[in-house]
Amino acid sequence: MKIEWIDGFRISVRTENDVTVISANKEGLLSLAEILKRIAEEESGTHLHLDEHNSLEDGSKELIIEKHD
Repeated sequence: MKIEWIDGFRISVRTENDVTVISANKEGLLSLAEILKRIAEEESGTHLHLDEHNSLEDGSKELIIEKHD
């Protein structure tokens, strides 16, 4: 699955008191929406790992998006 990020996207993931917070600018939210749509159209078990070394802001927690039935 090819991921296409919108220019200027910014996304961070953090935890606060056992709550996960995804924070993003407009381009980041639109990019995530497209990723969710594409994963929804894939087979069960399809997943995507995002972290500070792969698209997220420095200091972000790892985020795994996974489809299941």
